[in-house]
Amino acid sequence: MNQFSRIGWSMKSGCHERLNNICVGIAGAGGLGSQLAACLVRTGFQRIRVVDYDRVEFTNLNRQYYFPHQVGMFKVHALRSNLLSINPRLHFEGIVARINSEVALRLFWNCEVVAECLDLGSEKSRFISALLPTGKFIVASSGVGGYGDSNSVRVHRIKENLVVVGDLKSDIETFPPFGPKVMVAAAMQADVILHHTLHGY
Repeated sequence: MNQFSRIGWSMKSGCHERLNNICVGIAGAGGLGSQLAACLVRTGFQRIRVVDYDRVEFTNLNRQYYFPHQVGMFKVHALRSNLLSINPRLHFEGIVARINSEVALRLFWNCEVVAECLDLGSEKSRFISALLPTGKFIVASSGVGGYGDSNSVRVHRIKENLVVVGDLKSDIETFPPFGPKVMVAAAMQADVILHHTLHGY
């Protein structure tokens, strides 16, 4: 028996199966994306696809789920190793690719839930606009920069299939990101995804 599967014992009948079967896509493997992936795996999600083109840098280590010996690796490759250390039977697909509106649907075609964890506001907007008409449940982020005001990070229901997590103002281009606030937002994204998977949001 996969020892990690015992997490399902604390759930009601049928819940564990939902976590096994749903495919969660994550756009971006930086601070939010990598920490979100770790939260989802620890929660019991079994099928995760992460898309990112970047490599691990030393400057990432203050907030992203990577380690010094992984500097220089593609983030999705390093993340795969780290997540399999949590659950060796995880079905993880890491794709090295740039994300834009033209390829968004192709990259996440069979993901029922997609988390937007990109850096730039323009990228976020185009990505969400491309996926929103498909009906996929999108959990986006906006305003996770800075520190000292974690209580401002909230869950905002924008549309039936769009939720945004953040304070909606602390853009990381203006307020440098730090681990604590980024991890708060990532955990909240994971909680929204869990609730949607088990009960609908």
